[in-house]
This record gives sequence, C-alpha cells and structure tokens, in this order.
Amino acid sequence: MKLRIKGDSLRLRLTRGELDRFAREGTVEDRIRFGAGRALVYRLTRDARAQSPAASFADDTIEVRLPESQAREWCETDLVTVNGTQSADGIELRIVVEKDFACLKPRADEDESDNFPHPAAATGQHEC
Repeated sequence: MKLRIKGDSLRLRLTRGELDRFAREGTVEDRIRFGAGRALVYRLTRDARAQSPAASFADDTIEVRLPESQAREWCETDLVTVNGTQSADGIELRIVVEKDFACLKPRADEDESDNFPHPAAATGQHEC
C-alpha cells in the first residue's frame, strides 16, 4: 500500500493483493520504520458505522475508514477511486483511496507486478 500526503490531502493506493486482503479481512496496513523501534503505521479499515470516508491519527497510526457498502462496491467493481472530505476545526482533509495502476513506462526501482493494469496501456501513452 502506498501512502501519499500533501498538505491536507491523504491518499492510499492498493495493489491487487492488498485489495483482495481488504475485501476478505476488512483491513490492510503497512508501516514506515524509522529505526529505534519507531514506525508510522497506515491502515485502511472497513467500518459499518461510517457514513463517509474518514481519517484519524493516534498512537503513530493513520487510519482511514471507509463505509462498509462503499468499500464493498470499490472492491467488487471496476470503480477506481473512493474519495471524500473530512472537516474538523476549520480544516478540510481530502481523503482518496485508489487502486494502484502500473505505470505505462516501467521504473527500474519499482516492482509493479501486483499492480492493476493501467487502463491506457493499449493506447501507447508513456506516463504514470
């Protein structure tokens, strides 16, 4: 799972295997290890009580929660992106969860064997 943070925007991208695990188990997570026993955990969770995508940060963990029905639709269809916004304390956080497509131009330092095939691959474009 990839994590992208830019300003007040949070994006998670899942490979096919991660999406399968999320569909089966209702959660998937990864971590960035900094050494000295410290890590930043980021997790995607299916939540039957959620009304819209939501995110929280506590105990060195970023958790994004998707409503149950929205999560199932995303897992079971060709829907690429689930997004929403969360407002709190005058801040609007943009939340995006996506299926991770392989780049059209392979990168030597990245294994994309579990990524979704890029929809534009047949057109011959050469961008991610």
